Amino acid sequence: MPRRTRIRRRKRRPPARRWLRRALLAVLALPLAYLLAALVGSLVPVNRAWNEPAEGITVYLANNGLHADIVMPVRAAGLDWGPLVPKSDFAAPDPQARWVAFGSGEERVYLETPRWQDITLRTIWSALTGGKRVMHVEWVSNPHYVDRAIRLRPEEYRRLWAAVRSDFELDANGKPRLIEHPGYRGSDAFYWATGKANAFFTCNAWAANRLRVAGVETSLWPPFVQGLVWRYRQMSEE
Repeated sequence: MPRRTRIRRRKRRPPARRWLRRALLAVLALPLAYLLAALVGSLVPVNRAWNEPAEGITVYLANNGLHADIVMPVRAAGLDWGPLVPKSDFAAPDPQARWVAFGSGEERVYLETPRWQDITLRTIWSALTGGKRVMHVEWVSNPHYVDRAIRLRPEEYRRLWAAVRSDFELDANGKPRLIEHPGYRGSDAFYWATGKANAFFTCNAWAANRLRVAGVETSLWPPFVQGLVWRYRQMSEE
């Protein structure tokens, strides 16, 4: 008589275990997909036909390792930041300061974390999922602490100036809305900005977007500062 072949049945995983495994894979896949998109977005240029002029108005990108500020002269090309962000809004600005630095980010990250050790899970969650956007403005005495330099034609500078100005939330008198906050130093202050900040529209993506509007070559989507600043001249080349 022929032998009966025993068929081993594979043990099925309990449905709960299968869903848990899929959930864990999805959780791991999301940051990997974000990092891959950030790499691609940092390498793909916009305004690629742009070239830096031999003469013009120099602006700077400050870089603290995580965040970029756009540093602009107080007066240039017939435009003046003084009436918009007057020194009277600031606790102790240098009377001789001739530069203004602009950054934009999420409310809790800016207002509740004056030091890196002040970052909490709540601020991280708020930065990722989205919160009210604010403008951080600082009067700068000497821009040589910055990382990169960009020389602009007058018309490019005017577009950049208008793009940065358009991000301020204005009051009934057309003035930026100052936030009651002491700032990090006596030379800086916070203003309410339009829109939201989140993991996709980060402080660095904001800076890249302002440069794009000005017509300058920049990265398509650089959520991290390294993906933005690598395109521009180092200060040592200035």
